[in-house]
Amino acid sequence: MSWTPAELAALKKAYAAGATRVSYEGKTVEYDSGAQLLARIRIIEAEIAATNGKKKPVAGFVRFTREIR
Repeated sequence: MSWTPAELAALKKAYAAGATRVSYEGKTVEYDSGAQLLARIRIIEAEIAATNGKKKPVAGFVRFTREIR
């Protein structure tokens, strides 16, 4: 699911104020409870953590040598 930093900031601000109606980027969403709002915040934070935790694949060259003793 797509999210924006503005959405996350608005959700946190509303949760801190005890509100369940959130407006951001011209959109308004009303949650049934603070628990639902908090759940949405956690989902977005988990997605951010998962995205930041993924390492990009690295391509490189490997060289092997064989020493004769």
